[in-house]
Amino acid sequence: MKKKMNLSPIFFVGPHVILFVIFILLPSIYGIYASFTKWNLVSDPVWVGMDNYRTILFDSDSTFYRQFYNGMKNTLIFVLLSVPLMIIVPLLIAASLEHKDVKFKNLFQTLIYLPGLISISAAALIWSLIFNKQLGVVSNVFGSEPVWAANQPYAWIIVIVITIWAGIGGNMIIYRASINGVSEDLYESAEIDGAGPVRKFFSITLPSIRFPLIYTLVMTTAGAFNVFAQPLMMTEGGPRQSTTVLMMYIRDLAFSHGESIAGIASAMAVLLGLVILIISAIQYYLMNRNAV
Repeated sequence: MKKKMNLSPIFFVGPHVILFVIFILLPSIYGIYASFTKWNLVSDPVWVGMDNYRTILFDSDSTFYRQFYNGMKNTLIFVLLSVPLMIIVPLLIAASLEHKDVKFKNLFQTLIYLPGLISISAAALIWSLIFNKQLGVVSNVFGSEPVWAANQPYAWIIVIVITIWAGIGGNMIIYRASINGVSEDLYESAEIDGAGPVRKFFSITLPSIRFPLIYTLVMTTAGAFNVFAQPLMMTEGGPRQSTTVLMMYIRDLAFSHGESIAGIASAMAVLLGLVILIISAIQYYLMNRNAV
């Protein structure tokens, strides 16, 4: 007798696949196609081959060339400043909350996680008030009135602070769940051998949560390369475009108030996607090559 096919998984997976195809796969394919065209979002795209990429990457007299490299430089600065903190800070918090002498662990975890539930607009408003030149807590504590968003390194400081404040909760939850899964027998054996908290952290905790670390590193790095809202709302890309990241240039080119240059914007987005893909692959390889 022929076995009847079980269609139940299709009903669970099907909606996700349909949404993925409609909102991610097809737009991505069309975006790659648009990167080889001259397009203003209104008229039909005109195929120009590799012209957009040559202009962006090699034409030093072009505004698009300067925008791409300035945006990529600022994006890399943000990645290098934010990603290590977004990995290390929540990891240390999670490890600290697992210490047996710490009380009210769930309360502290909730307080740290709550900012992640606030929209980036509300978070930006809160920190704009905190860094306010005249009324802000920071200015009053330090007894000075710097214009934070208009000067470096203060502009980067407020962008990084709001990023850490709003983003560490998610990684902390992942680390706590992973650390909870580590066998207590390992820690007890290490204590018998005279291992202190630092040695136990590096010898037991870190190796045991290797794969959650790989996941959070890859996802946090990819998210950092796509940064947009924090510099837009906190510094508006200033001072002197020193915090104007690549996604801000892409948005302005694709949806500018003048003539849209969606083909150039699409080419920049494709290049950014390639950078993210390559760096993610390198991270995964380097962190996973010695895994058993």
